[in-house]
Amino acid sequence: MQTFPNLAAFTAHAGQELGTTDWVTISQEQIQQFAEATGDHQWIHLDTERAARESPYQTTIAHGFLTLSLAPRLLADVYGVESVKMAINYGANKIRFTNAVPSGSRLRMKAWLHHVEPQNANEESTGVRAIIECVFEVDGQQKPACVAELIMLLFE
Repeated sequence: MQTFPNLAAFTAHAGQELGTTDWVTISQEQIQQFAEATGDHQWIHLDTERAARESPYQTTIAHGFLTLSLAPRLLADVYGVESVKMAINYGANKIRFTNAVPSGSRLRMKAWLHHVEPQNANEESTGVRAIIECVFEVDGQQKPACVAELIMLLFE
């Protein structure tokens, strides 16, 4: 994990890699919980018997948005800024789900600090808007599962 003392040091890192997480296993239970939370009950995610018969993956697969929703947790494993009092998920410039994440597979994320620009919340705090490119890889697969350009607001 990379740790930056403040936003100035973080900003100076723009254009460079932040790091790669450890592998995390995506379980069927996790997929089921995500389906319950979001109401997305499509059979490709939940019906293991039908997926074994009819899916080209021969198993259930994680929701694309489940993969993406892991970004905050995984980013916390990649970098930290000691002076930051508040971080906000601001949005995304681009998200592509380019490959499936089969149930039981291992996933990791690589992150790059694309660029950083000033962002002030008010006169009492200073902040930045950081564009972070995230690539979610599936163990044993050449093609990533998801590529996302995420926007984070960080305030000191």
